[in-house]
Amino acid sequence: MIKLDSLILGDNQFFGINHMSQEKAQQLAERFNDISTVFAAYKSAYDLGIRAFMLNSNEKAGEICDYFRTHRSEFPELVLYPSIPYPHKYANLVAEQGILGAIQAVLSGQSAIDLLGFAGRGLSLLTGDITRIITMLIDVEMKIYRRLDFKAIYLQNIITDLLLGLEFRDVFIEYCQYVEKKFHAAPGFLTMNVPRLAAYLESCGIQNAVLCGAVNKRGYLMSPDIASYEAYFRGAQKFPMTAMSIFASGAIPAREAVEYIGQQNIRSIVFGASSRQHMQATLELVKEFA
Repeated sequence: MIKLDSLILGDNQFFGINHMSQEKAQQLAERFNDISTVFAAYKSAYDLGIRAFMLNSNEKAGEICDYFRTHRSEFPELVLYPSIPYPHKYANLVAEQGILGAIQAVLSGQSAIDLLGFAGRGLSLLTGDITRIITMLIDVEMKIYRRLDFKAIYLQNIITDLLLGLEFRDVFIEYCQYVEKKFHAAPGFLTMNVPRLAAYLESCGIQNAVLCGAVNKRGYLMSPDIASYEAYFRGAQKFPMTAMSIFASGAIPAREAVEYIGQQNIRSIVFGASSRQHMQATLELVKEFA
């Protein structure tokens, strides 16, 4: 079973994302508008001893990964946790180029055989060949992270939870098998409903997945409710778990937040931090409550 890193630095703060405050989101976007400030933040985190970064496949991910490849000697123990696909990227493509144009743009790096196969299936969606779409999408997205080390590849929650709601059993199974076989990594799932997803994966016979979802003492972004989560964590957890949104976008004091995660028997946290001071403070708290 994979051992997840105890502290993973996320990237929302670098791209102006704050779920509680539009004003804070704008401030972050302006602060990290220059990509060199993002690189400096990663260097600060690494110097403090944080070795793992979760990186969404957004419009800046390619440049960030190029930086890590070029400066590999400065990040010898770097581990990434890719989060794919980045929904806003595809939404923008569809808005700008239409559905067919977006598909052409996304698959432009695929081989002619793949493209013909894809077109021959009537875009696959029409024939129900969803698994083919998923595997091709994984290949496209993971080109960003080539020649870098990663432990798990996470499917974004907007995709995970849609598939969960539709109960696409074969897609979950194929995704897990494909990620393990081709990328030698653990298949991961971001979700807004950890208890339900865990139960469904178990019913599918999946044993090798890792999960990531919001966990905090306010129940923020935890569906259906905090009680369901706490009951799940008290039981025999089948899947390694990383907690996100532990601070509820700043609504929970750091010490309370980290202590609560420890009480749930969770030993891996992904967090956002925009300053070296915040990174160091969180690192010290995780060491204290680990």
